[in-house]
Formats: sequence, structure tokens, C-alpha cells
Amino acid sequence: MTPEIVSAFRKSSFSDQEGDCVETAATATEGTAVRDSKAVPVEPCLFFEAGAWTSFLGALKAERL
Repeated sequence: MTPEIVSAFRKSSFSDQEGDCVETAATATEGTAVRDSKAVPVEPCLFFEAGAWTSFLGALKAERL
């Protein structure tokens, strides 16, 4: 079952100004919906549970160090 999106999508602060961006929104299950703004509304969103999203962000931050 697809979680309900309960907030507006917001653009990532790491996205560029030429329209290449990732957008995220909160879900009713306290997870995160992720989409490519150029593919909207054709492509579906990816949905992450809260713990999976936190782990994903932690891995990204670790890569930058």
C-alpha cells in the first residue's frame, strides 16, 4: 500500500538551479516520499520508512566526510 503524502514537496538544498532536483515530502506513516521534479507526474515517488530514510541520509553524510 502506498503511504499518503501529508506535506508539500520541497526541493533539496543540494539541487542545482537548472531544474535538476530531488524533492521530498512527509508521509502519514512518518516516512519520506522522494521524487525527481523533472519526472513529475509521470514517474512514481519512492517511499522510505522513517528508519530507512535516516540510515540513507547518514550514509550520504558519511560519504562526504
